[in-house]
Amino acid sequence: MVWAVLPLVVAPGTYFAAGLDRDASAVAQIRFTYENPKLQPPKYAVTVGEDGNGHFRSEAGGPPPADGESMPSEAQDRPIHISRALRESIFANARKSKLFAVACDDGAKNIAYQGTKTLAYEGPEGQGSCTYNWSKLSQIDKLTDQFEAIAATLDEGSKLQRQYEHGRLSLDTELELLDQMVRDGRAIEVENIAPLLRTIAGDDAVLQRVQRRARALLQAVKED
Repeated sequence: MVWAVLPLVVAPGTYFAAGLDRDASAVAQIRFTYENPKLQPPKYAVTVGEDGNGHFRSEAGGPPPADGESMPSEAQDRPIHISRALRESIFANARKSKLFAVACDDGAKNIAYQGTKTLAYEGPEGQGSCTYNWSKLSQIDKLTDQFEAIAATLDEGSKLQRQYEHGRLSLDTELELLDQMVRDGRAIEVENIAPLLRTIAGDDAVLQRVQRRARALLQAVKED
């Protein structure tokens, strides 16, 4: 399935404060929001339904990349799909964390600012949310890593799309970076950018090395 990437059509920040998808209220949902003006993207939200359907929204902006070569993040507003194994893990940890109706911020004064994060749950069992900079709760820490890795994949997919359309010589470096992120677990759910990777892998106009990297990344795709 090819996911369309659409521009944001709402005022900055409005969707981040909104509740979860009321049209899918029968399906339990978890939303992770992240905000750090020093990073790219500076703000995003990942929503995951227990049925596997989800959504990703992000704002453009933030500081220019420090290396002067990387592409800045662009706004996204698109559907996503989450694999069965990952969503089972996500929802199991949410229930272990009392649907996030807990104090999840460590509160330590010596912890550097790592971004304002909020986990919110809504479903037949009830609802809850907590906001934190850093949490010592193992379930919250694991969820944070998982949601950040989903967002990283989608952000890299957006950059690859622009490079494929406007600067294909940069594809090799970006695909190498994404491959390392996948190996390190910092990028997951690659199936959400699989259509683009298949296009690159099958395009003889790009470098053969680029095609090979795209094919290798497709091996991380989970079909379910």
